[in-house]
Amino acid sequence: MQEPSPSSLQSWLLAIRPKTLPAAVGPVVVGSGVAFGEGQFSLLPALACLLGAMLLQIGVNLANDYFDYKNNIDSEERLGPVRVTQSGLIAPSVVKMGMIISLALASLVFIYLSFVGGPVIVVIGIASVLAALGYSGGPFPLASNGLGEVFVFIFFGLVAVGGTYFIQAGQLTWLAMVAAVPPGLLITAIMVVNNLRDIDTDRKAGKRSLAVILGREGTIIEYKLLLLFSYIVPGALYISGYCSAVILLPFLTLPMGLGLVRKITNESGRSLNAMLAATARLSLLYSLLFGVGLVFGIS
Repeated sequence: MQEPSPSSLQSWLLAIRPKTLPAAVGPVVVGSGVAFGEGQFSLLPALACLLGAMLLQIGVNLANDYFDYKNNIDSEERLGPVRVTQSGLIAPSVVKMGMIISLALASLVFIYLSFVGGPVIVVIGIASVLAALGYSGGPFPLASNGLGEVFVFIFFGLVAVGGTYFIQAGQLTWLAMVAAVPPGLLITAIMVVNNLRDIDTDRKAGKRSLAVILGREGTIIEYKLLLLFSYIVPGALYISGYCSAVILLPFLTLPMGLGLVRKITNESGRSLNAMLAATARLSLLYSLLFGVGLVFGIS
């Protein structure tokens, strides 16, 4: 029996990178949790936000695959998961078309959401698509100039959570923006692990990621601070009296977070792939528990 072609479904799954999708799910859960806790939850817009976020994440993944190949950043020395363009599994033009289709579908979702949330959602949609393309492409790729983490925190934290809440509630509150901070920090931590793993190959390729700029020790400190501040937020919401003790549910993930903080000091190269996946799991589990805490804990 002949083995299936490597450019089939399996290759597209490698390109889409399903393990990164928690970065799209978590913020929508948190934004919807705030809306639910304040009696503003709306199911169909929430599901549309989830679909739009996942399509954007897929678009970013495909853009990263395509543009890193085009800019000669990926090589045979790559330590991360297989890149389908660089490895020849899928032709560059086909990956580029997949990126365009993903972002076009995300734009259609934003058009629907603009009817629900108003013209401001059009601006958010355009900015999100442009940021997805500019992350690794264009004349000034964000990821290659030390701005990847900033992009991730803004768009996967503040914009994703705040936008999800705004579409359902028709306004933006301070609580929604405070709630956006932990998922933004934890998703940024995923990117930090990715860049720490690639620090040597990125430096060799001329890619000035924030990890290259900060160096290994500085990047490890950055990771630890991101996790630390993510746990400060629910504690602050409880101490301030704005939320009941149920908002502390994310602390159930603290043993996992502490384990990762200890582990990152001793990990490097390919061994960081497992840690990257573990940080993604932490981000999703934290966001689910935080969302539940917001549903039942807002005073």
